[in-house]
Amino acid sequence: MFRKTRVAVLSGGPSSEYDVSLKTGRTVLDSLPEEYIGHDIFIDKAGNWHFEGIRREPKDILKKVDVVFNALHGEFGEDGKLQKLLDSFGVPYTGSGALGSAIGMNKVLTKRLCKTHGIKTAHHTVLKQHELTHAKVVELFKTFPMPAIVKPVASGSSVGVSVARTLPELSRALVHAFEYGPEAIIEEYIVGKEATCGVIEHFRGHPLYALMPVEIILPRKDGAVFDYTAKYTGGAKELCPGSFTPAEKKQIQDAAIAVHKVLGLKHYSRSDFIVHPKRGVYLLEVNTLPGMTRESLFPLALSAVGSSISEFVGHTLKLALKR
Repeated sequence: MFRKTRVAVLSGGPSSEYDVSLKTGRTVLDSLPEEYIGHDIFIDKAGNWHFEGIRREPKDILKKVDVVFNALHGEFGEDGKLQKLLDSFGVPYTGSGALGSAIGMNKVLTKRLCKTHGIKTAHHTVLKQHELTHAKVVELFKTFPMPAIVKPVASGSSVGVSVARTLPELSRALVHAFEYGPEAIIEEYIVGKEATCGVIEHFRGHPLYALMPVEIILPRKDGAVFDYTAKYTGGAKELCPGSFTPAEKKQIQDAAIAVHKVLGLKHYSRSDFIVHPKRGVYLLEVNTLPGMTRESLFPLALSAVGSSISEFVGHTLKLALKR
């Protein structure tokens, strides 16, 4: 008798992306193909695991499933910690492994690796929370070109992101970024079209298949950035396909594939870029675990190439089971 493959869909978790994770988990559960049976595994903000509403130890839950679909955005789920845990139990899972996840979560390491492989990234500097003084902020303001983007070194879903044009704005932006971690990155503000591009492994006959780039159009106001509010409350407009030239589209897709390779990512990823009209395509950051909510960009790109979340979920689970 045919037995359906048991899938643990992990969502929730301790990060600031808790709500997004719950939405991604629900979307994945609702999109599982018929050959799978889903189990909703909720991890609360304290890190406790729950199976069918009952608190259980991870090892007891993982014994009951064949594969894990990781929908835990941010801390623990996207930084390599969960991946190490699943590896220790020998449970296959979707997405990148421990090392690729840890590198992808750290914007500074990502930039460093990508730069050594010829992928353009914005000029930046890093400040640690214990270094934050008024004198240091004044020094930064005088020496780093403004405007600048300020964001946490390790976070996703655009949380903690601000643009700084003045000294008071820079001070507030740093304090805001430090709410989400002990390090902040101050990055060159590049004017251009914002783009994001997903990559899927072994899809439609390609070892690495780049989806159509999505163009992100921000509200027409000074200092607008694609932050958490713009991303999940409709403050920005997303176009797929975007208004890129054929050359720009190819550069974006090639860069997304290159980032996936350089960082050693697995199964799928999504990279964010700025396309400057003269300087070309610059990597902003990589997402090793893109959101799958109704507001997310990855499902929009899937739809643009005639695919669906259900096809993607089934495909990714097959990749995981071959791990």
